[in-house]
Amino acid sequence: MTIDRQSLTDFYARETLRAPENAVGFLLWRVMHRYQRAIDRALAPLDLTHLQFTTLAMVGWLCRKEEPTTQVELARHADIHVMQVSLMLKALEKKGLVARLPSSSDTRAKRVAITSAGLEALKVAMPLAIEIQQRMFGAAGEPGGALLTELRDVERRAE
Repeated sequence: MTIDRQSLTDFYARETLRAPENAVGFLLWRVMHRYQRAIDRALAPLDLTHLQFTTLAMVGWLCRKEEPTTQVELARHADIHVMQVSLMLKALEKKGLVARLPSSSDTRAKRVAITSAGLEALKVAMPLAIEIQQRMFGAAGEPGGALLTELRDVERRAE
C-alpha cells in the first residue's frame, strides 16, 4: 500500500527541516562524497584511493614519533574502524608503501611503518589533495579558516 502525496507533503512540512538542503548532515554527506570523488580521480594515476591516501598519510604522520605506531593507534587517530584500517594497510603493504611488523611487546599487535616508496607516493599525492581542498573550500578550509575552525568545534561537541 502506497502513501498519498498529501500525507508526504504534510509530513515534510511539519516533521522535517522542509528540504534536504536544510539538513547539515545531508550537505556534509554530499560535500564529502564530492571531495572523495575528486581525490579518487586525482590519485587514480598513482593507484591510490582516497581512503588509501588518508591511511598512508596518517601512517606517515604517526611514524614521526619515536615509539612504533600500531594499527589500533592508527584506527583510533583516524577514527576508522580497525578492520577497515587493516584492509587499507594490506593494500598499501601489497603496493610496497607500508610495512606491517610484529610488535615486540604484544604478539597480537602489528607495528606499522611507512616505506621510502610510501614517502615518495605521499610527496606526489599530498600536493594533489591540498589543491583539491583549496579549490573546493577556499580560504575557509585553510588552517585558521572559518570552515576548518567550525568543523573542529563540531567534532569536539560530537565526542
